[in-house]
Amino acid sequence: MKDDREGRASDKGTAAEAGVSIAGDLSSPISKAFFLLDAMAASEGQVRFSDLQRASGFPKATLHRLLRQLEHEGMVIHDVRAQRYRLGLRLIRLAHGAWQDASLAQVGGPYVEGLSAELGMTVHLGCLENGQVLYLDKRNRIHGIEMFSRPGRIGPAYCTGIGKAMLASLSPERLREALDRQAFHRHTPKTIADRAALEAELAKIRERGYAFDDEEHEPSIICVAVPILSREKALIGGLSVTTTTNAGSPEKLEAAVPSLKETAHRIARAAEIQFLDR
Repeated sequence: MKDDREGRASDKGTAAEAGVSIAGDLSSPISKAFFLLDAMAASEGQVRFSDLQRASGFPKATLHRLLRQLEHEGMVIHDVRAQRYRLGLRLIRLAHGAWQDASLAQVGGPYVEGLSAELGMTVHLGCLENGQVLYLDKRNRIHGIEMFSRPGRIGPAYCTGIGKAMLASLSPERLREALDRQAFHRHTPKTIADRAALEAELAKIRERGYAFDDEEHEPSIICVAVPILSREKALIGGLSVTTTTNAGSPEKLEAAVPSLKETAHRIARAAEIQFLDR
């Protein structure tokens, strides 16, 4: 156990570089296994053993044992020929079960479709999961550019409009916890990759009530976003309108804010009714 802790501590930087946030205690086998699954999900494809060891800091014997167990349970697929690992099909079945019960996704779907049709732009619905954005729904109006976002995918909060809108709505204590989970990385020259700079940006977002993403996560992609809040101002989720620099502008996005806020309000009321009925 001592080797695990020492190895993990010595490689914190590499885990952040891999886009995986280290948070919490990794002393149990279950927490180690979930860390590896998160690392594979963050890689957006197949990942090498050396990548997982560098990200986790686990001893080789520990990592081999965990990967064998995950493979046996269908959580991980090992491509022996390529010597790489990827997420297994069993996770798809588990995710589908959770997806069927995702109340916000079910409630918000018609509103997301309506807003996208009204504005002629891409609309995202998401929630904050362990300090990151979990995309719940997306109605795409952008063609010719493949965007990172899709339902079920987890993305960074610090450099996306929907993520920043939700972060800005958290209480000071919850915000500190969420910021501790950010693995800051400069995706583009415009990315805010510094905690102090992000906190200053979040203060501006709170004041105006909505957030911008000006090519901070992906080149040519811009968006405006608002939080979805309960009557008690508790965070339920986030809603964003997205376009490209060729098709839109910050001014065009800002003009969409009233419709965006109204739709977020309607989703919040519908979600509250749905949750109360359970």
